[in-house]
Amino acid sequence: MLADKLNPFINRYNELSEMLSSPDITSDIKRMTELSKEQSSLLPIVEKAKEYQALLEEINESKEMLSDSEMGEMAKEELRELEPQIPLLEEDIKMLLLPKDPNDDRNIIVELRAGAGGDEAAIFVGDLFDAYTRYADLRGWKIELISTSPSDAGGYKEVIALIKGEQVYSRLKYEGGTHRVQRVPQTESQGRVHTSAITVAVMAEVDDVEIEINDNDLKIDVMRSSGCGGQSVNTTDSAVRITHLPTGLVVTNQDQKSQHKNREKAMKVLKARLYDLEMQEKQSEDAAQRAAQVGTGDRSGRIRTYNYPQNRISDHRINLTLYRLGEIMGGGLLDEIIEPLIADHQAKIVEAAGL
Repeated sequence: MLADKLNPFINRYNELSEMLSSPDITSDIKRMTELSKEQSSLLPIVEKAKEYQALLEEINESKEMLSDSEMGEMAKEELRELEPQIPLLEEDIKMLLLPKDPNDDRNIIVELRAGAGGDEAAIFVGDLFDAYTRYADLRGWKIELISTSPSDAGGYKEVIALIKGEQVYSRLKYEGGTHRVQRVPQTESQGRVHTSAITVAVMAEVDDVEIEINDNDLKIDVMRSSGCGGQSVNTTDSAVRITHLPTGLVVTNQDQKSQHKNREKAMKVLKARLYDLEMQEKQSEDAAQRAAQVGTGDRSGRIRTYNYPQNRISDHRINLTLYRLGEIMGGGLLDEIIEPLIADHQAKIVEAAGL
């Protein structure tokens, strides 16, 4: 019974309240901070649990009055109002009981890369990044470019950016994978539809204390910048390439005129990639956790198709098809795809948890 599953949360919350009022705890700032955070995280479920228990108690009292000749009709009226509230409140509680992804409140580093399709793939990298930018604007997020590699035909061979704001990872984590685009390139004289693909990687931004990197594990090369970048291009050794020797990961940054800033941004990307690698390894070791993910998490898997001639956008993980490609991409209306993905993900966890 759901009510029985709520008691441990209430008991732990009350236990924390007693601990936080203890003189031994108030003198230990670090411990008090940890307990306060835990109590704050329990507050939403405790409030809903008490509301649910009060509702059940009120319903039971009304049922007891049904046999009373004077109060019976009033009790029926109360039950008609109270009982429909149960499934709504239970649904809210189930959502609060879902295990939280520890990365959901983090900022992200997103990497978009052109794949099969040459120039057309590079152009779509620019198109999708523009859609992400519009979406970020709608949600009040900030985007900071880390690295770009423009394509001669327009768009980008690669874009790496930091997106900062509330619940960025929780919403954009579903974007990781292969995105396929079908449309007629501007250079196509016969009007034939071409298919190209790009890959998107979404990684949580991490603090320095979360990922420790031994300096001896790094090979750092500096070189002259190339391409667009102003007067300092090809005049100073400002570009930085960092190789993480144990994993073979390589990060290059040359967008800034300062070697120090390029190194700082390259290290930020490297730490995010190492953290992401660590998370993937943990998930691969835990079959239950892997089963709870949306899709397989395999970045080589095709997750979405953008068909411009049909004005169609299809997400293959949940068999969702919308004939609003122009509006979604042009207006940054990605919630029309992200919301169903979140709902599907939550439904799978609820089912797995037996709630």
